[in-house]
Amino acid sequence: MHDDNIIPEAASALQVQTIDLDGQALRVGIRPGSDASPPLLVFNGIGANLELIEPFAQALGDVGVIIFDVPGVGGSPVPLVPYRFSNLAVMADKLLTRLGHHGPVDVLGVSWGGALAQQFAHLYPVRCRRLILAATSPGVIMVPGKLSVLSKLVMPRRYTDPAYLQKIGAEIYGGAYRTNAHLLTEHARHLQPPRGRGYVYQLLAAWGWSSLLWLGTLRQCTLVMHGNDDPIVPLTNARILAARIPKAKLHVIDDGHLFLVARAGDVAPVIRKFLRQASC
Repeated sequence: MHDDNIIPEAASALQVQTIDLDGQALRVGIRPGSDASPPLLVFNGIGANLELIEPFAQALGDVGVIIFDVPGVGGSPVPLVPYRFSNLAVMADKLLTRLGHHGPVDVLGVSWGGALAQQFAHLYPVRCRRLILAATSPGVIMVPGKLSVLSKLVMPRRYTDPAYLQKIGAEIYGGAYRTNAHLLTEHARHLQPPRGRGYVYQLLAAWGWSSLLWLGTLRQCTLVMHGNDDPIVPLTNARILAARIPKAKLHVIDDGHLFLVARAGDVAPVIRKFLRQASC
């Protein structure tokens, strides 16, 4: 019998490749699962390259993972024109098909990627089997974080200046990052600064976007996960998501915005159990 509270032995690292999708090169990380369960498609946070999610992917053990650097981030070149979340959702669907996944997948979105995950679930209700929303909100109509924190997120300096990240990391990420300097050091070591206009395009994608009008139409079994010390996206936003999505449940973690990495060993079993349970 499989015990979801026991983390399987460490799985292999993500296999990284570049795929041309309608003229847009995408850097994709893939880690096959050990059974026939649907893979977990991960949408990362703003400015975040796929290496940043590697510790969490490893902690998931035998769960298959697919993640890609959005255009302008990590190893994916900047597109000629800006995009919206709907454009990225269509791109993700085409990528899955290109990779040979024609049926449903599970979807996880982190922070900025949580908005994209909501959009994907809305546009592709059959394609998205289960939905996990981590450290995210319903969009522009949200309970905002502290102005002192949000002002530091507008520019991507934390991705290009390790000393600056060390200085502000505890304030903006909260949780374990307040007391564990090693977490910030490791975070900086895996960073690849957003390319050119890439960070601006990600900000523009979120400009004016909100899911509040259609959250009630989502029918996926949904797990909303949030830290109780998140300076960027206050916990109240998670409560709103969990209340508005019909089949959602809320799981609060004693940590900050980056709990998927800081608490990977604690969070991964919760996610694996959610993905493999028979019903909501």
